[in-house]
Order: sequence, then C-alpha cells, then structure tokens
Amino acid sequence: MRTNIIVGLIFITSLAVWAADKVQPLNVKVGLWDVTTTATTSGEISIPAGLLEKLTPQQRARVEERTNARTSEASRVTTRKYCLTRERLDQGVTFGEDRRSCTRSVVASTRNKLEMRIECVRQSQDMKSEGTVQVETIDSEKVKGSVRLTVSGDRAAVSTSTFTARWIGPICTLTR
Repeated sequence: MRTNIIVGLIFITSLAVWAADKVQPLNVKVGLWDVTTTATTSGEISIPAGLLEKLTPQQRARVEERTNARTSEASRVTTRKYCLTRERLDQGVTFGEDRRSCTRSVVASTRNKLEMRIECVRQSQDMKSEGTVQVETIDSEKVKGSVRLTVSGDRAAVSTSTFTARWIGPICTLTR
C-alpha cells in the first residue's frame, strides 16, 4: 500500500515538473498584428571602443551625436507589423524581434500572461543585456506588455518599454 502511494506521488510530482517546464501559449489569434511600442532609455548607450576606432572622425561624430540624442529623448514611439505564427506562439511570443544573440527562459506561463527572462550577448561589441518581458492578453485580439532591459558594457543603460498590439487579420503580408 505504501509503495503504491509513493509511486503515485512520484508520478504526480513528475507531471507537475513537466507541466511547469512547458510553455502554455497565450490565448491570442495567429496572423498579422499591429504593435505600438513606447520606449525610454536612461544612462549612456554603450558604443564599443573597438567599433569607434574603426570609424573616421566624421562618422564617429555622427554616431556619438545620434547616441546622445537618443539618450536625451524622453521616449520614442514606434509602430510596426508583426507576424505571429503558431510556432512563435508555442515558444512564448514576445511581440518583439527574435534576435539570435538572445536566450529566453519562461518564468511563468498561462493562457493570459507570460513572463520571460531574456539575456542577449553581443561578443563583437562586448555588450550584454538582461531583463524581463511580460505579455498579458486583454482578449484574443489585443495584448499589452512591458520590457525592461539593463545593458552593460563600456557604459550602462536601462531601457524600459511598454507595448500594445492588436490583431489585424489571419494572413501575414509582411515583406522583408
């Protein structure tokens, strides 16, 4: 009798661990989405010394001018299209760029909320960023979310952004 109970508990615990490791897709439609993001950066955006050394004095001045202008902006708003596929949905959609230099790990996943840790490393620029992504469904055609990243390298910066996304239709008509 005790053996059966112990085997049952081990089985149930194994199922719970397996289920916790699996991403539960958000309850949203696949297809083309319109994403509006408001982003703010504080601190200094890192420009690797090795990259700056390769630039002419004129190029370097333009890059530094643009970087300083971005850093001083209160916030910037961008709107873009995003193609949400079943595969992206099953992996844990972030409604952002899927960069190859980034690793993501799911912290919590339900049909209505997703929280992920993200870490990006750019060896060529000696930069690292890490933070959290949170996505919440309003309904199957609307979501909202936030991203907070801390960038480290030659200089440090913190980037925070919020976004809203609305479903446009089932067919992705993006061109690259």
